[in-house]
Amino acid sequence: MTTHILAIDSGTQSVRALLFDLAGNLVAKSRVELEPYVSPHPGWAEQDPEYYWQSLCAACRSLWKVSPVPPDAVAGVALTTLRSTVVNLDEAGRPLRPAIVWLDQRRTEGLAPVGGLWGLAFRLTGMSETVAHLQAEAEANWIRTHQPEIWRQTAKLVFLSGFLTHRLVGRFVDSTGCQVGYVPFDYKRLRWASARDWKWGAVGIEPAMLPELVPPTGQLGAITPAASEATGIPADRPLIAAAADKACEVLGSGALESNVACLSYGTAATVNTIHRRYVEPLPLIPPYPAAVPDAYAFEVQIYRGFWMVSWFKREFGEREARIAAERGIAPEALFDELVNAVPPGSMGLVLQPYWSPGLKVPGPEAKGAIIGFGDVHTRAHIYRAILEGLAYALREGLERTERRAKVEITEIRVAGGGSQSDAAMQITADIFGLPACRPHVYEASGLGAAIDAAVGLGLHPDMETAVREMTHVGRAFEPDPEARRTYEELYRNVYLKMYRRLRPMYEEIRRITGYPPPRP
Repeated sequence: MTTHILAIDSGTQSVRALLFDLAGNLVAKSRVELEPYVSPHPGWAEQDPEYYWQSLCAACRSLWKVSPVPPDAVAGVALTTLRSTVVNLDEAGRPLRPAIVWLDQRRTEGLAPVGGLWGLAFRLTGMSETVAHLQAEAEANWIRTHQPEIWRQTAKLVFLSGFLTHRLVGRFVDSTGCQVGYVPFDYKRLRWASARDWKWGAVGIEPAMLPELVPPTGQLGAITPAASEATGIPADRPLIAAAADKACEVLGSGALESNVACLSYGTAATVNTIHRRYVEPLPLIPPYPAAVPDAYAFEVQIYRGFWMVSWFKREFGEREARIAAERGIAPEALFDELVNAVPPGSMGLVLQPYWSPGLKVPGPEAKGAIIGFGDVHTRAHIYRAILEGLAYALREGLERTERRAKVEITEIRVAGGGSQSDAAMQITADIFGLPACRPHVYEASGLGAAIDAAVGLGLHPDMETAVREMTHVGRAFEPDPEARRTYEELYRNVYLKMYRRLRPMYEEIRRITGYPPPRP
């Protein structure tokens, strides 16, 4: 009986093949680690698209070896992937160059600004710099400018989700929920932009180069015999549209209503809420497509996020990693001991996590900062200050979302690798002043994709039923009143003032050193 769903989650660090039942239980799992990227030049981040496909196939083949149910029990498949990873394909769907991964930092300088009435409108509204930034960041513009021979051969320009979907079903098709990046997408109407939209001229993409779009829960196609042979997935099983990994993570955490926020403590730290009404968090910066049809995901991102935690562990956590290996336990348990040895507020050490600045908030001149050092501070204080600083920044972003969307957040779910730290969960609850809950399974993004498939296949009648049946709250962390008071004062009286006070110095540093470089 076909009562199980295969969710494939191709992320930055690994690809997972996940088998879920209709109650949201993870029945079987296979994981293949990925090398996140190769960097042939400083700041570049690329990866061979075939490497992603081969890793996906390996994960699926390994799954059937450990699954208690056979492949024939799979009713359908859903795919979720990392975002903003661009693949150039020829007419047969063969990659023409390495994929440009979302962590890539190259820019295309000296592009002609958007002209005509759109250009005039941007100048009058003070948005010209924002548009110029978007042009400079667009991968299509870099390839067009620096690799024109590749651009001439490009029949299709797709995200990683579109490439893997083509390999699975043999069609150039993708989910609207995966369109997060510098392409001519109408984020309000959730379709490709109209012919008169300024985005076409800004990135130089032709409509024929883009795939067909299907909304989440719609059918993208069926698994081809060739894909079946490579993966072990039964041929003709439907592939149901899901969304990008962050959007699926929100859905898999159970954050279906606008008053429930999902924090993702991953390589990039984000806070997301789902809304049915289109509101731009910042002018020209749209909400992303949600994993729910006809809905939007309001997102605030701290680009380096829990990368900062990984950096700390790599540079200063050798002792804990060694002891954990000797004891055969997860290093997170020992790092939690490190955090818990320091009182809330890190004895006045306050961190602003702008190691990679944003476009508008904070401004492009922003830098990371730690203030409040004294002779009592140790690496444990710095580690706790990192966790606190990330939570402060996400709270600030969430409060901005509340004001823009006019919705008060009453519940918080926390997903991603950092959610496995009890100390990080407690700090989150204390700083937000709300209970912080883990989803019942760690693989929240895969579960979100499975929810889309369950609705698309008619195994659950609607999204509300699927979320109710397939998501469950795991452990909840309640705010500690005393810690909450300390954090509230530090947040209001110190953290929220840091950027404004330090900004003039950031601008001077930028002027003197030339870093970060000015926007075109």
